Formats: sequence, structure tokens, C-alpha cells
Amino acid sequence: MPDAPPHPLAASPIGQLQPIPEGVLAYVPDPLPRSLQLPPDVVYLLDEASREVATLAGVGETLLNPRLLIAPFLRLEAVLSSRIEGTQASLSDVYVFEAGGREPADAREVWNYVQAVEHGLARLDALPISLRLLLELHELLLTGVRGSSLHPGELRDRQVWLGAAGTPIARARYVPPPPRALIELLADWERFVHDDGPLPPLVRAALMHYQFEAVHPFIDGNGRIGRLLIPLLLAERGVLRTPLLYLSAYFERRRPEYYDQLLAVSHSGDWTPWLRFFLLGVRDQARDALRRARTLRDLHEHYRALLQERRAAASVLQLLDELFVRPVFTRRHAADRLGVTVAATRAIIDRLEAAGIVAPVADTYPQLFRADELLAALG
Repeated sequence: MPDAPPHPLAASPIGQLQPIPEGVLAYVPDPLPRSLQLPPDVVYLLDEASREVATLAGVGETLLNPRLLIAPFLRLEAVLSSRIEGTQASLSDVYVFEAGGREPADAREVWNYVQAVEHGLARLDALPISLRLLLELHELLLTGVRGSSLHPGELRDRQVWLGAAGTPIARARYVPPPPRALIELLADWERFVHDDGPLPPLVRAALMHYQFEAVHPFIDGNGRIGRLLIPLLLAERGVLRTPLLYLSAYFERRRPEYYDQLLAVSHSGDWTPWLRFFLLGVRDQARDALRRARTLRDLHEHYRALLQERRAAASVLQLLDELFVRPVFTRRHAADRLGVTVAATRAIIDRLEAAGIVAPVADTYPQLFRADELLAALG
């Protein structure tokens, strides 16, 4: 009888295989390196990506009202990161959900992602990226949605594995560490995040993301938590304090390659291909974010000039600003934002309708209004 082929990760130079009770071998990654020698092409790409992020950071610092960009960018990221995990909700669905209309499929899962990112950013002043913060984010992500029975806010207490739905563990594409190894692995991961060594922040973010996915500390939600940690790290490091850069659009477009690149690191121990892939994503998404930021700024200025030509009241201009945070809304939401009665919003919304900026959504109760041109610019 021929010998069984060696395990694909048996020769990994950056991790070890451990037998687990399920009768297979689990992969346990080594501690992350605190320094790396980067090849010239990666150094060049790192410089490109860093310059694009710095440009985006400059735009964020000069915004008079950062909410006009932060809110839509974050919701788009939430949609795309969740889509990688199989959700179907669109950006419009999320805004409808926020407005209190019908609850589209998966919209609550996406909304939980928004809540988790906002919570993480708000907590950074008092609580650095840490195991404690991970547990808080995970609880927010999974409460009240699919996976809510899978111990939100707790490290996994069972073995998990990666593969197509229904794949038995013996045929898994990847078997992460057993639960008993998680605390030690995450302790080193946390030390790495806060290490003051020579790794540039973008390289640190790439390695941090890989290690989190390799450890896979939760029963569910690992991919989304791992992706939202990237903007949190950049904010904590002071690289991009205004959270305008998200990579899920890039990862979603290249989903098979994204998974392959992460697994390839474990196979070969060669960080270079993963760093190329990650830094290309940072560069391209920073450019895309800058383009979207300019598009939204121009659209906002166009709408504002249009309304001023029509001698719109200050309350109309105020609701215009709120549209860029919430482009689908009800009269009640508008009243709450403006601090007026629901009845008083009728004339305000009428002015936006007359200018072609918003339109009522048919067959909705309570009545929804939507800014279609703005939604199209976001998507």
C-alpha cells in the first residue's frame, strides 16, 4: 500500500502541524517576524501605496464635515466585506434598513459590521487593539444575526476548518489551530500589533491580517473581523485617522486570489507575494477612495449651489448635508436630524424634491425618500 502523500503544510517554515482529536493535523503559525527584508519591487510598491494613503489622509484632514464621507465609505465597506462571506444585501438595502423600512435579507448583518467598526474607532482612545477589543467587536458583529448562536464575543471552544460548505474536516482546505492554542497565539499577535520595531505600518497591517486569519479565533465572523482590523490599525498608528480606506472591495473582486495568497504564506513562509497583493490593494483602494471623495464633494457642492440659487432656507441645506450620511430617510428621521416637527419637514423635503435631489420611494410605509444620484455615486 503506497504511503499517504505528505500534508501540504508539512514543510511550512513558519508554522507547525499538531494532531488534534478529530484525527487530522491542525496548523499552528509561529510568532510573526518583527522585521523583514523587502525586495526592491515591494519597497517601490510600499512607497507608492504609502504616498496614496498620505494623499487620502490629507483629504480627510481638510474636510469641514468628515461625516459626509466617513459614513458612506464605511457602509460600502460593510456591504462588500459581508458579501465576501455570502451576504446579498446592497448598499441601498442597508440604508433602507437604517431608515426603518422593510428589513432586506442580510441587511442587519451588514449593519452590525458598521456598528463594530464605529465602536472600534471610538474605543481606540481608551482601549488599544487587543484581545479585549476583539471580543467586543465580535459580539457586536454576531448579535441578532446568523451566527448569534455561535458564542458572540467569545473565543471558539471547538475545532473549525475551512472548505466548501459541507466539506468534512478530513478534506478541509485549511485546519487552523486547536482551541487550546488560541490564548498564546493571540497574546503574541497583540504584542506584534503594538511592537515599535522597524516594520512600516502598511506591512504591519498585512502581517497582522494574515496571522489573524491563520489563527481563526472565532467560530464565525473571522474574515469580517480580520478585515475591519486593517482600518483600525491604520487609525491607531496615526496613518489614516479619518477612516476612508477599506480593502474589501479589492478582496471581493479578487476573492479566490485573496484566499490563495493567505494560504500560500503558510505553505512557503514567503511573505513577498502576499505583501505585493496587499500593497496593490492599498494603493488601488486609496486611489479609488480619493476619486469617490472628489465625486461626492463635487456632487455636494453642485447640490448646495443649486439650492442656494433657489434661495433655499438653512434647514434645506442642513438636510442636504444629512443626505450624504443617510441618503434614504423618512420624514421622522429628517425631523429628528433637524430638530423640527414632522409636519415642518414636508416643505423642506418638497424643496429637495423640486430640485431633483430626492424622490419618494413607491409603496413604502412610512414613506421613504431616496437620493438616487448620490447612491449611484457611492456604488
